[in-house]
Amino acid sequence: MKPMILTPALCRAARGLLDWTQSDIAEKAGVSRSTIRDYEGGHHEIHRATEAQLRLAFEEGGVVFTEMPGLGWGLCPRAPVIRD
Repeated sequence: MKPMILTPALCRAARGLLDWTQSDIAEKAGVSRSTIRDYEGGHHEIHRATEAQLRLAFEEGGVVFTEMPGLGWGLCPRAPVIRD
């Protein structure tokens, strides 16, 4: 299993899945909106600590990151908890 790297495309996809704006994820992850804008736009890389903050915020929002053999990393919504 390769380590997960939150690419700009995965970041945009996770926001889309949650219907979050760049401002939403910036606030939830504790980073600036310009960091999100510039990273998603391919203008610069992000630090590992920032990547970890973003990933945690997405996971807490209900995103599951999963490795797809031969394809790389993808994401899906977390299954709802069904209670009897």
